[in-house]
Amino acid sequence: MRLAARRDAIALRPSKMGQKYPRSARIVRKADFDVVYRNGKRRSNSHFTVFLKANDLPQSRFGFSIKRALGGAVARNRIRRRIREVVRLHREEISAGWDFVIHPKPNVASAAFAALESDLVRLLKV
Repeated sequence: MRLAARRDAIALRPSKMGQKYPRSARIVRKADFDVVYRNGKRRSNSHFTVFLKANDLPQSRFGFSIKRALGGAVARNRIRRRIREVVRLHREEISAGWDFVIHPKPNVASAAFAALESDLVRLLKV
């Protein structure tokens, strides 16, 4: 009985097609992070600090920097997954042609997802 209920719940989820987070939308090299830190602007609110810099690409790219002070590996990975999900869901709404590096603050670990979502989207809309 449980298996059937779970299968039905999974079938009712909205499709994730079209809401991908490809590697081309990520900042992965240290040199790219450094360029954003050195030459970009900084915006912040109660949950995040975002560094941003214009790029010459047709899409925006996102990088995450989660400090060890935010907790152990499990806590940091959970924070990273939550931020990545917000970016994945709202990537189409965010203006193209920017590099963003996102730094969460300590209160992110205990904040509601809806609050994180609204705060981060507000910061990312340039």
